[in-house]
Amino acid sequence: MWVLLGFSRGVDWVNERCGRLADWCILLACAISATNAVLRYGFNFSHNGWLEVQWYLFAGVVMLGASYTLQRNQHVRVDILYAMLGERGRLWVDVFGLLFFMLPAIFLLAWMTWPFFLDSWMRHEISPAPGGLVRWPVKLLMPLGFALLALQGLSELVKRVALLRGDIQPVEVATGYERPEQ
Repeated sequence: MWVLLGFSRGVDWVNERCGRLADWCILLACAISATNAVLRYGFNFSHNGWLEVQWYLFAGVVMLGASYTLQRNQHVRVDILYAMLGERGRLWVDVFGLLFFMLPAIFLLAWMTWPFFLDSWMRHEISPAPGGLVRWPVKLLMPLGFALLALQGLSELVKRVALLRGDIQPVEVATGYERPEQ
C-alpha cells in the first residue's frame, strides 16, 4: 500500500503545481483583459490575438485547475445524502463514485479529446480570425487536463482505500499521510 501512497503523493505534487499554474493563468488573463479594455476604449486599438490568449488562459485555468480542485476536495458535490453518512460511509461513497462514475468518464474524455488535439497539430491549425493564434496548444490542454484529472482520481482512490484499511489517518487528505499509531 505504501508504494501506491507514494504514487498518490507524486500525483498530488504534480497537480498542486498545475493548480498554481492555473492561478497564474487567472492573473495573466485578468491583466490581459484589463489591458485590452484600456487599449480598445482608450486608444481605439484592438488585436484578436490578445483576445484569444485570454481564452487560452481560461482553458488552462479549467483544464489544469480541475485536478487540483479534486485533490483539495473542493469540487461540486450533491451533499444531501453524503452529509448524513458517517466517515466510513462517505469513504465508501467516494470509492464507488470514483470507480464507477468519475474514472470511466474521465478516461473516456481523455481518450476522445486526443484525436481532436492530434488533428489540429498535424494540420497546423490556426484560428480563422485575423491575427489569430495557433490552435493546437489550447487543444492539447483537453487531453492533458483529463489525464491529470484521471491521475488525481486514482490518487484519491488510493487515499480512500488506505483510509478504509486504516493504513493512514484522516489528517487533511490533501496535505499528506500519517501512519496510524500502533
